[in-house]
Amino acid sequence: MRIISGEFGGRRLKAVPGQATRPTTDKVKEAIFNMIGPYFSGGRGLDLFAGSGGLGIEAVSRGLDTVTLVDRQYAAIKVINDNVATTKVPERFRIIKANAERAIQQFAAAGEKFDLILLDPPYRAQQIVTELALFAEKQLLAIDATIVCETSSETILPEQLAGFQHLRRQTYGTTAITIYQYGGTRIDS
Repeated sequence: MRIISGEFGGRRLKAVPGQATRPTTDKVKEAIFNMIGPYFSGGRGLDLFAGSGGLGIEAVSRGLDTVTLVDRQYAAIKVINDNVATTKVPERFRIIKANAERAIQQFAAAGEKFDLILLDPPYRAQQIVTELALFAEKQLLAIDATIVCETSSETILPEQLAGFQHLRRQTYGTTAITIYQYGGTRIDS
């Protein structure tokens, strides 16, 4: 694994050992950022199931100001810390060990808003539709925020979601990428 482009392009990233995480391949990572960017002029991101932190680190490399990386596993947090260290700008990252629900509650209590959300939960445990509704309910999304959802290609996320516009769905082998944009009101496509 590596950082593909931007400020930290070419730097190697560690993977989380074991089978508990499934790193996003470089091919899929490149496709994601080509669909949503590929570069940003600032903003705040959240990688809620960060694993190795590769997606969030790539987003900062491509121009996001800051990214919060959340994972519930100790092994993942250790790898995220190591991978963030390779950027030499740890102040642009916040690393939180928590499950998704607890992290969302923490962000809501602090009144935070994000411009980019990266959701790559364990395929069997994904609750993306519930999490999107929670993000909207807790007012964690900036208007026009982009939400990138990585799921099994067998998972079909809905095209109609209150407050969200379904922008695109693309499959890459066993992986599907679904992209939404937050509008704050119901948008039918």
